[in-house]
Amino acid sequence: MSIIHIVRDYPHPPQKVWRAVTDPELIPLWTSTGAGARPEGFAAIAGTRFRFIAKPKPGWNGVVVCEVLEVREPSLLRYSWQDEGGGEVTEVAYKLEPHGSGTRFTYDHIGFTGAGGFFMARILGTVRTKMLTKGLPAVLNDLDDQGTLRPESPLGPKPL
Repeated sequence: MSIIHIVRDYPHPPQKVWRAVTDPELIPLWTSTGAGARPEGFAAIAGTRFRFIAKPKPGWNGVVVCEVLEVREPSLLRYSWQDEGGGEVTEVAYKLEPHGSGTRFTYDHIGFTGAGGFFMARILGTVRTKMLTKGLPAVLNDLDDQGTLRPESPLGPKPL
């Protein structure tokens, strides 16, 4: 089985990081460095079914269906992940923990099987690394202490 495991430390408190990764208005701002997915119907409540909508690519309509499996604010979000066209169901987890004066963020995406799963994990791993290394830090830096995007921020929703 192949997995994606990424750990990043951010100089921001866990509540601020939590807001950036769970607020439907903020999520597309940091995912824009990847495929630009925006959540549709997302709420950080167990049992919530939602979709990530990204720009379609050849061979992919850009839609992933998900269900929130577990929430422990501000330390854990787990959800299922499946291409809208079918295929295996995988699982994503965001784990946040205080680390020094900031937050250690651990991203795990598990459940990839076979040769196809190996290649999918490689592709998605590269995209997720970019999102968590460039996209999320930019959003975190442009949030005020209450977790609101600063009015002067150059960030904004990206068209799909």
